[in-house]
Amino acid sequence: MNVLTGRQLGRALLARQHLLARTGREPAELIHHLGGLQAQAVPQPPYLGLLSRIDGFTPERLTALLEQRAAVRIALQRGTIHLVTAEDCLTLRPLLQPVLDRALRSTYGARLAGLDLDALGAEARALVEAEPRTFQQLGALLAATRPDRDPAALAQAARCLLPLVQVPPRGIWDRSGPAAHTTAEAWLGCPLERAPALDDLVLRYLAAFGPATAADLQKWSGLSRLGPVLTRLASRLVTFRDEHGRVLHDLPEAPRPDPDTPAPVRLLAPFDNLLLSHADRTRVLPEEYRGRVMTQNGIVLGTLLVDGLVAGTWRLTGGQEVAVRPFTALRPADEQAARAEAQRVLDFAGGGGAVRFEPVDGER
Repeated sequence: MNVLTGRQLGRALLARQHLLARTGREPAELIHHLGGLQAQAVPQPPYLGLLSRIDGFTPERLTALLEQRAAVRIALQRGTIHLVTAEDCLTLRPLLQPVLDRALRSTYGARLAGLDLDALGAEARALVEAEPRTFQQLGALLAATRPDRDPAALAQAARCLLPLVQVPPRGIWDRSGPAAHTTAEAWLGCPLERAPALDDLVLRYLAAFGPATAADLQKWSGLSRLGPVLTRLASRLVTFRDEHGRVLHDLPEAPRPDPDTPAPVRLLAPFDNLLLSHADRTRVLPEEYRGRVMTQNGIVLGTLLVDGLVAGTWRLTGGQEVAVRPFTALRPADEQAARAEAQRVLDFAGGGGAVRFEPVDGER
């Protein structure tokens, strides 16, 4: 079984993520290919995630998808909010229901003990389909008939029991709004898919994030016990090992570029799934930098990629400034490329601000 080095895995991942070369694909097509974009924070991550991957991308192109109900924000992988196409919402939500079930039991199980969850779900569905509701509103309404229960727990139970989408203007680039929810069926006018195929989910993950181990697949999705699925798909896959001896699964025709393929400087969006979709993240995130990128309170900062690896962080403030903080001194060519990427973000945001490089630690 061939061994793939960390550098080879990194180049394969960057190629499939369209971070070696930006694409001209339509936003909806790329969102589908990526299995959605992490959208826990608003509104920047999905927009900036597409900007880093699509030539000529403008905010209006994603805004139109959200306003036309061709894309939605909904809890999916790992129980976190993702922006996905309408079609994927109807397919992925039932596949990932076990993730939400587990989250409900582990976080709110004690506060919901003895509650008729079927009745709660039916009442919550009627309330949010009558009009979109925030969780605060929904929890208060559900607690009116259950005064001995915690309203927040009731609202979170509804989030796990029902496929709740966040309706615009929530998540729109140049606007804001409360996180108001209705069901995917009401918003999209279609039922959830009755029997979506878990095999398809696995194949799609490998197309966008492979080669990968079973643990990687489980980290991305939040699902467990996926080894048997990979076994069932074995005749359609190829296998490798990584430098630690772990078995990697992949699609035969998926790109696996030469490890010396140049990797351009890129600015990754905050919470980008490139950093969140493998049990072993070192193919792009050196272990010594993990704590500087992923904070203790669950924030994942925007990151600077140099030669395919995280080499710093960055942030867009008020659309007026991009501040870049390298972890080590950059080569002049890499700093120039990082400035050009930062200016691209400023141009996208429509601001007339500046690019600022913060001092490397020890150089203050």
